Amino acid sequence: MLVRFACSVAALTCSGAGLAQEMAAAVASPASDFDAIIVTGRAAGSEMRKAEASYAITTIDQQSLKLAPPISTADTFRRVPGFWVESSGGEGSNNVRSRGIPTDGYSSVGLQENSLPVQYDGALGYLNADQSFRVDDTIARVEAVRGGPASIFSPNSPGGVVNFITRRGTDTPGGAGSVRYTFTDTTAHRVDAWFGKEIAPNLGLLVGGFYREGDGMRDMGFTAEKGGQIRATLNYDDGDNSVLLDVRHLDDRTPFYLPVPLTFNSDGGIIAVPGFDPLRDTLAGSNNQRVAIKNVGGPFDFDLTEGSHTQLTAVTLEAKVRMAEGVHFETRNRYRTSDILRNALFPTGNVDTIANYRTSLLAQARAGGLTGATGIQLRYADDGSAVPADANGNGLLVQGNFLSASVPLDEIISDNRITATVGNHALAAGVTYAHSDFRFDRYMGTALLDVRGNSRRVDAVAVDAAGAVVGRVTDDGFLRYGSLFDNAGISTDNIAFYAGDEWQLTPEIRIDFAGRYEKLSFRGLVANKRTVNLGDPTTIADNNVTTFGDGYVRVNQRYDGFGWTVGGNWQFEPNMGMFARYTDTFRLPSAGEWSGNPTRTDQGKVPIKMGEVGFKYGASAVSLFATAFWTKFERLTLTDWYFDNATSTYLSRVAIAGSETFGVEAEARVRPVGWFDLGLALTWQDPNYKNFTYTDATGNPVDFSGRQLIRVPKLAVRLTPGINLFDDRLRGEVEVEHYTKRFADIANSQPLPAFTNVNLNLRAVVTENVAAGLNVSNLFDTLQLTEGNPRAGSFVSGDAGAQYFLARPNFGRIIRASATVSF
Repeated sequence: MLVRFACSVAALTCSGAGLAQEMAAAVASPASDFDAIIVTGRAAGSEMRKAEASYAITTIDQQSLKLAPPISTADTFRRVPGFWVESSGGEGSNNVRSRGIPTDGYSSVGLQENSLPVQYDGALGYLNADQSFRVDDTIARVEAVRGGPASIFSPNSPGGVVNFITRRGTDTPGGAGSVRYTFTDTTAHRVDAWFGKEIAPNLGLLVGGFYREGDGMRDMGFTAEKGGQIRATLNYDDGDNSVLLDVRHLDDRTPFYLPVPLTFNSDGGIIAVPGFDPLRDTLAGSNNQRVAIKNVGGPFDFDLTEGSHTQLTAVTLEAKVRMAEGVHFETRNRYRTSDILRNALFPTGNVDTIANYRTSLLAQARAGGLTGATGIQLRYADDGSAVPADANGNGLLVQGNFLSASVPLDEIISDNRITATVGNHALAAGVTYAHSDFRFDRYMGTALLDVRGNSRRVDAVAVDAAGAVVGRVTDDGFLRYGSLFDNAGISTDNIAFYAGDEWQLTPEIRIDFAGRYEKLSFRGLVANKRTVNLGDPTTIADNNVTTFGDGYVRVNQRYDGFGWTVGGNWQFEPNMGMFARYTDTFRLPSAGEWSGNPTRTDQGKVPIKMGEVGFKYGASAVSLFATAFWTKFERLTLTDWYFDNATSTYLSRVAIAGSETFGVEAEARVRPVGWFDLGLALTWQDPNYKNFTYTDATGNPVDFSGRQLIRVPKLAVRLTPGINLFDDRLRGEVEVEHYTKRFADIANSQPLPAFTNVNLNLRAVVTENVAAGLNVSNLFDTLQLTEGNPRAGSFVSGDAGAQYFLARPNFGRIIRASATVSF
């Protein structure tokens, strides 16, 4: 709660306010956070107010988290200017970009828990950092740094770092907690709970977590969300020395939502395909929840109900010890062991008419040796009934990949530093070491599907002129078994040395500078691959099954990089200041890039340059943070994976390019009267590729320099008007978000239309210890596309200009109602 948070931030000893006062604070108009003490983006041990920071930082307090609980980790990022967030994938494996950074997932944005990475490399193949973390009521506040010094004090985070800071038992000396029940109209039930108490002088205990079950944010036809998280924290804090032991266990299954079929109306507007609701339907679902995919040695049991299944235990030990006056030793250590399974149905290839598919399937039949074929009959794989020409009211088919990827990861991260205050200098020097062992196992089969919610597999039978069967193009709906296979085991070691100085030159002027040197080495084995024929003479689906080849390829790579930053803050008034910063940093390659291609030589250190100038003002009626920024990537390896329908296999091409972005971001809040306030978060940027040239498959040169970065809007605006009524016992907010046109591919050949989204948030104090909440996302139930279909090609989309195409929209209207009991 806000009152407890204020006690902990100011390092006061307080027993907590009355429940009525705390509940009122939980729904009151957001107060200025200008004086909040920040810990993210710096290494020094001295206290620093947000007003004094020489970089752009956004803070999200417990009040905001309670008013609008994020649906996913990525959903939290949407509140931060400078970030472009695609949270349409569900609760994990989403994409986050900051300030025009041209990479997906969490490859350039760090995700931290209590100032330590949730996952050292947040972009391992099929294992984004958000799969390893869930937001629940044990989170006290969030701090988000864009650009600036983030990459100096945190790994793999040139675009910024978002730090989730948890509650402590010592924050509530007299003991406090809450239980919250949430019901979602998508038939989901969730319980969040926590309790914290000081069990001895300066010694606190906290336990909490969540559990939920639900059918998913799209209609999967089965219980798609099931699981939870539990955390136990023991901490000691006497104001000068502190120790924290935190154990978090996560066992949770969630679906991974993928693109859906769409088409155009006569005016060129994007609309639904008949028989398919793009806001609520998914091609995955109950008709394919358990499928046997033939493989060498026996069938592969594909279980769609597993979804993205994370089983993770993380043990964190932190300590801060006073060594001398003004000198402290700080250590943060985390051991994490996890099993991550990701099963999903990835629609791929082209959405096309049954007639056109018959033609292409006939060509495949003849190419596969069924030379006597003159026609194709289509039957449903589950019952053998004929597929009508107008099936589902649309008469369309699409291919889909039943893909299973397993990425177990064991990891140790240790960050150790010495901080000292010497005169006007706040000094810090430290070393971070990380070791990880991960495996990567991937298997896939490609099937033919009809276009409906919870699609059915379709069999294609080749017949001769007399109608006699001459063979089967598919088997149980599968066009190709073993269309993708990988097996790898890789160990990584990272060691980084960093140091920084925050120098209070005058009472108004502070300059800071810091540097980081990091070395990465990894080694491992990646299986060779071959294709085999499983030997069924009646079908060509098993003729080219990819599987283990002869032995393994050894990988052994080393990279290093040095980065530095210098910034200054001029606080010419206590509530007003300016800052400027220049950063020359890097991003080292991800070991996961070698899991499927052990002999690649195109990877290397990515040099990154960033500059920013900011203004900040904070008062009771108005607060404003505005930053102009510049980001330049000088060398980036971009890989275009695209699916070839004819062979049911992935093809790839690589280009080395750069990017450059100029932009402005701002966040502001206006409070003209006590009962009304207006929040603003705005980002305008001009993100372009630089030196993007390559040779296409036909040998022709291609130049995409100057094209707008893929899927990033030039303008993103978020307005949040809010009202407070009945002596601050009721708060209501409307979030209005607008995003301008984006492109699904680097060629900018497939535009994604601008859209406006509206959300509604209400929270009310019912009694002294009971609160109620209502959250409605996508209030007007509008179609909002966040990405196209990457499997159609990210350089040049194969869906561009097609009558039917695949894209991933935000979810339709979702209503969440909650009741919270505090004690």
